[in-house]
Amino acid sequence: MNPPTPADEAAARPPSDAGAAAADAADTAGARLEAAFRHAAVASTLYLPGQPDRDVGLAELGTAAAGSGLLWVGLKEPDEALVRDVGRRLGLPGRAIEEIISPHRRPKIIEYDQLTLVVVVTVEIVQDRPGFGDTQLLIGPGYLLTIRRHAEGSYRELRNQLAESPEFLSRGSDYVASTLLDLLADRYVEALDHMEGRVENVEHQFLLRGFREMDIRRLYRLRRDLLRMQTAIAPLVEICRRLARVDMRNIGSDSRAYFNEVADRIQRIVESIAGLREALAFAFEASMMISQMQQTDITRKLAAWAAILAVPTAVAGIYGMNFNHMPELGWTYGYPAMLAGTGAVCGLLYWKFRRIKWL
Repeated sequence: MNPPTPADEAAARPPSDAGAAAADAADTAGARLEAAFRHAAVASTLYLPGQPDRDVGLAELGTAAAGSGLLWVGLKEPDEALVRDVGRRLGLPGRAIEEIISPHRRPKIIEYDQLTLVVVVTVEIVQDRPGFGDTQLLIGPGYLLTIRRHAEGSYRELRNQLAESPEFLSRGSDYVASTLLDLLADRYVEALDHMEGRVENVEHQFLLRGFREMDIRRLYRLRRDLLRMQTAIAPLVEICRRLARVDMRNIGSDSRAYFNEVADRIQRIVESIAGLREALAFAFEASMMISQMQQTDITRKLAAWAAILAVPTAVAGIYGMNFNHMPELGWTYGYPAMLAGTGAVCGLLYWKFRRIKWL
């Protein structure tokens, strides 16, 4: 007789046992999600006017978002299951949940029925080179959900400012989002200052000793990093302009001016990056021109010395043919005259080449 299979055992199990097993599985999954939330949630805080802010657990997200005040949930490197659960509790549409599950490489903005999604590419200096991550901002009625991936910069200073400034609460999640974008613009400026220092170092080395092969490779990597920064940041200008000018449900008229200011800041950052790329391009072109001039100078020197040495070579070649009848061979002063004539012609050529700066 064959032993019973797990399916047979499940079928033979009393209904009460099956229900208990399902409840245990649900409790286990809930505990796992709660643990994942505590690990990934940098902050989950409810700000209420006239009251101290308080932390909100995973089970309270839906209630806190629907109530008064402002709920800010910040997640760092969350897994897919946690993102889906948080999105479900906040009442996000399925398309929005699918959009925020994975990281993004380009900024974008998507408007849904009751919320607005803004994706921002972050730039931080990692081991002397720019590192890229992304921050997703979901601006909803009464709540702000931020998801941070591959970015180490904290938003604690903004949270402290929010807790200490009650007027922030009356402005809503859209104003907090504009302030967060302004904070990210500050991070762009920090990365840009670092890259500007590297560009100045390259220019200084170029002025001191020119470019070597290693320097050319460094210059190429630097230009590529600047191009990646420009590609990652530039689309955010148009996104902020859209937030400032297009009517959206979750963007109030009072906050549009702040988004416009952020757009102006980011536009200046993009222009500065373009200026650094132009400076590197000019340095590279100048190094190529100097290299060509040096090669031309070397070629001229070689040609001048070849012309000078051609005179004694020609004289030695003529008198080295060992003909029997050469009038100068019988002349007493033939050898000194040949040396003097050869030296005079060589000296004249040297003077001429020095005059035209070939030597």
